[in-house]
Amino acid sequence: MARGFESKDVEFQQAEAERTSPPAPVMSADQRDRLSAGRTVTLALTRARAELAATASPIRRDMLSRAIAALEEQLAEIGSI
Repeated sequence: MARGFESKDVEFQQAEAERTSPPAPVMSADQRDRLSAGRTVTLALTRARAELAATASPIRRDMLSRAIAALEEQLAEIGSI
């Protein structure tokens, strides 16, 4: 079955985009590790903040507040390395 002009044009545009897109920057192992650690801490921080907003227990709120402070400190250390 013959393909229509639109599908051929879309295929051409996709191939052209792949060909002309700049290559991803090459990162060292240390840079990759820092990026991964930063993402992990950011996700943990987001989760802890969401749990803090949802909890009513004063003991749990205190624990989560301390955990958030520790995660923020960790994130600052990762950024300054």
